[in-house]
Amino acid sequence: MSQRTDRIDSQIRAELMELLQREMKDPRIGFATVTRVETARDLGSARVWVSVLGTPDEQSAALDALSAAAPWLRRQLGERLTLRRVPQLVIRRDDSIESGDRVLRILRDIEEGGAG
Repeated sequence: MSQRTDRIDSQIRAELMELLQREMKDPRIGFATVTRVETARDLGSARVWVSVLGTPDEQSAALDALSAAAPWLRRQLGERLTLRRVPQLVIRRDDSIESGDRVLRILRDIEEGGAG
């Protein structure tokens, strides 16, 4: 079952990215990227991690907009994917890019401090 859910996760991620880039018209979304999707074993729900560039207020507005659009996104997935049951989408904020950037800045500061 793991290979199947991995394949479904990949398909959902690709279709959501396509929908966000080409079809969503909500200006609150800004620059959002679907970084990861994890579908439950029973395909009842899928956690969707989204990274959003911008201020904390802009990020919050984008996540609110995506959460509000989740039923529409789910219907679109139902039309695009060949699944008997399209999972409920649970939108989550992904901080991994920000965390990685913070670690790189710290390492750069350490390196510059040691060289001087």
